[in-house]
Amino acid sequence: MSGGQQRLNVVPTVTMLGVMKARLVGATRGHALLKKKSDALTVQFRQILKKIVSTKESMGDIMRASSFALAEAKYVAGDSVKHVVLQNVRSASLRVRSRQENIAGVRLPKFEHFSESDPSKSDLTGLARGGQQVQLCRAAYARAIEVLVELASLQTSFLTLDEAIKTTNRRVNALESVVKPRIENTISYIKGELDELEREDFFRLKKIQGYKKKAVEKQMEAAKGYAVEKQAEEMSLQRGISVGAAHHLLDIGAEKDDDIIF
Repeated sequence: MSGGQQRLNVVPTVTMLGVMKARLVGATRGHALLKKKSDALTVQFRQILKKIVSTKESMGDIMRASSFALAEAKYVAGDSVKHVVLQNVRSASLRVRSRQENIAGVRLPKFEHFSESDPSKSDLTGLARGGQQVQLCRAAYARAIEVLVELASLQTSFLTLDEAIKTTNRRVNALESVVKPRIENTISYIKGELDELEREDFFRLKKIQGYKKKAVEKQMEAAKGYAVEKQAEEMSLQRGISVGAAHHLLDIGAEKDDDIIF
């Protein structure tokens, strides 16, 4: 039964049939959940893709504006402004920290920027000349760093989601194309074998009943013969005739009884 189809190698019993049905229910539920997970990840994937496209489009304008601001600051404050800035900076004013965001069981890395600047030092930069242009340049590059951090976060999440979607889709396809058909073929095989065993048991019971019926008929014939023999012996003793003659008389009496009309 179902020998040409792919199935599990199990013993065809009622208990195993229940186990296979329970496994089929679990596989069906798992397939539905993984399908929903794949859909949710795909929706998030498309949203991140749209954000990446819009962020890259705006990044060109922001980087261009920051480059122009740097050129203006150098023109107004002179080339020595670079050394002044380096003297006033002791540590990075913009820092990046990471966290994780859970989406449908997938942990996506997120990067956030935060500022640790000291206004008292930054305001003195370019005090001699070009201070305003230096501050504008600083703000432009801070904005550029913010966009770069956001883009890095989006692209990292994009790659992580892409791998998670591929893995989930492989599991969905495996459940749909391999696991569920194999369990269904196994259930069909077990049902067929159980039906075959049931037919064999029914045929066996009919044979046993036939043998019992024949044995009862033989016992009834033997009892009837024994009763006739006993009656013949009693008649021979009562009338003083042989057993054979008594049998003959009994046979004649049976034939006459058949002709009696009431």
